[in-house]
Amino acid sequence: MMDRRRFLRGTTALGTAAVVGASASRSDAEPPPETTRLRLAKIPGICQAPQYVADALFQAEGFIPYGRWRDFDPIDTIRVYALRLHEAGMIKSSPQKILSQGANWRSFNELRKELKA
Repeated sequence: MMDRRRFLRGTTALGTAAVVGASASRSDAEPPPETTRLRLAKIPGICQAPQYVADALFQAEGFIPYGRWRDFDPIDTIRVYALRLHEAGMIKSSPQKILSQGANWRSFNELRKELKA
């Protein structure tokens, strides 16, 4: 239960914030994040429940939901993972060597062009 003095202290603070021009809801909040987009990886072998929770929390913070991202570049993904594995000493090949010897992306790129049209 709130007593009268505590209520008056709260309304005084809100009144002061209104006079100064500060928004009562954002007066103690942190500034918005520098980036508003967020990309999360979806790995089929892992439980998806934490991603549902993270999605709701990120949307509440003002991030664009990762479901809206339609651009997926598998070459960049392989390059990033290969670079991290190479830096950790788990593989000896460079990311560029893995990409040049590993796969033929022509059919994937053709399919991507058809899907955009």
